[in-house]
Amino acid sequence: MPAVTKRPVGVFALFAALVGTLAAVVLGFLTFGAQATVAPDHVPVAVSAPPGPLQGLAHQLAGHGGTQLDWRVTDPGQARNLLADKEVYGVLELREGPAATVVLSGAVNPAGTQVAQQALAGAAQALPGEPQLEQLHPASPAGRIVPLAASALAWLGSLVAGAVLVRLGAGRRISVPVRLAQVLGAGVLVTGVLAGFTALWDATLPLTWDVLGFLFLTVTAFAALQAGLLRLLGIKALAVLAPLYLVAPAVAGQVPELLDPVYRALLWSWTPFRFSTEGLRSLLQGVPGAPDVTTGVWVLAALLVAGLAVVLWPGRSAREEAEADLPHRVVDVGVH
Repeated sequence: MPAVTKRPVGVFALFAALVGTLAAVVLGFLTFGAQATVAPDHVPVAVSAPPGPLQGLAHQLAGHGGTQLDWRVTDPGQARNLLADKEVYGVLELREGPAATVVLSGAVNPAGTQVAQQALAGAAQALPGEPQLEQLHPASPAGRIVPLAASALAWLGSLVAGAVLVRLGAGRRISVPVRLAQVLGAGVLVTGVLAGFTALWDATLPLTWDVLGFLFLTVTAFAALQAGLLRLLGIKALAVLAPLYLVAPAVAGQVPELLDPVYRALLWSWTPFRFSTEGLRSLLQGVPGAPDVTTGVWVLAALLVAGLAVVLWPGRSAREEAEADLPHRVVDVGVH
């Protein structure tokens, strides 16, 4: 019988140190790196004025701000439409009178709103009179927090549910109906939890069928996507799915114009959290027809379909999987 070769303990210690170092690099890149490199870069804002001399003043204001701001000069009606569609984060309205008005919206990402308010208020200081502030769709503190919190909790809750199912079914074949039941169960229960938190944090936030339906779509889409990867990779899929949870507060909570171009291209451009967060924000603030709601529904529905396709894809039979799990099975080759 050949002797068993034992690897030195130092090899395992070195490997463990390398894994820990890699984890620190990944987590640092996903979280603190995105926050530490935040800086305004072509933040879209608008300045509006009626036809006449104020149009010239509007163009003069738009010529300032460098690369930090991306000004759009338009008329008052069009400017407010741009704000409603979230194509700009704030509007500076010039009118005949003593002062200008800074127009903001609670349906816009708070990070973009804060930058726009500071920039527009600074530009208005060059005008006569004290600038006025007008808030469209005013958002409470909970209204600003709930969209991102709901997205993160939806991902985490459905991920834990999927991981527990894989762990409890270790060594056994998990059937398709069981996987579907886990996806649907997580969708119903986690949606109920999110609705409960929303009502607890701010009872004035609307829990309409549009909001509840969007929450349910978000949770089931996340759960289906995770269930598909867990079926393909097993518990090892957590190495991919768990770190993505950290992307929510660090990246999806920002607007792209504040992120470093590297984070904007590699993380923000594809993370599913931004679609669920911004769509839910519009619904909670009473803007159901906003473009990000439609985009969010299409993206989340695509994730749901893709995840369910993997879950429903025919696999090996129960006998084949059981035989594959046997470490020392006898194979009949037809020789007796």
